[in-house]
Amino acid sequence: MTVNGHVENGRIVLDEAVPLVEGTKVRVEVIETNSEQPAKDEEGPTLYERHKSFIGVVNDMPSDFARNHDHYLHGQPKK
Repeated sequence: MTVNGHVENGRIVLDEAVPLVEGTKVRVEVIETNSEQPAKDEEGPTLYERHKSFIGVVNDMPSDFARNHDHYLHGQPKK
């Protein structure tokens, strides 16, 4: 069963009356509308920014590892 509602004064209010037994467990899923989504600048760090500290950490890889990683990891023929 899906029931719609909204937040009013910090409480969840259902849009229509639903006969639920006292103590019934429910799950609330927040649905963000376009007006509530953060601006592009507010989304946080990019994938590169989150992982840039790992760049250059491994120095002893074969020079063709990027091209042939399937060969080194899974035994596939080299490209």
